[in-house]
Amino acid sequence: MEEQKGVVKHVLLTKFKDGVPPDQIEQLIKGYANLVNLIEPMKSFHWGKDVSIENLHQGFTHFFESTFESAEGVAEYIAHPAHVEFANLFLANLEKVLVIDYKPTIVRI
Repeated sequence: MEEQKGVVKHVLLTKFKDGVPPDQIEQLIKGYANLVNLIEPMKSFHWGKDVSIENLHQGFTHFFESTFESAEGVAEYIAHPAHVEFANLFLANLEKVLVIDYKPTIVRI
């Protein structure tokens, strides 16, 4: 196994509060995606909704993944004023959130 040099993935699993309209969720997701244009250490952003047939989501409905070149980049992102402002708005609309940062490992067989 080979750990990718420096790369860190920042993952959020979320459930929006009941009553948050779909158009508001869409605007929040667009705001989240726009952070990649505002915060240099944030290299990419992906998101999606749970589509699993296993029903093991524990109530989480949305998945967000950002890529950074280093753990220091994640720290810079978290402290960045654009992220702080967005996070306050985003978190106010969530019922549940789980955050995991990890370093991807490549398995070569």
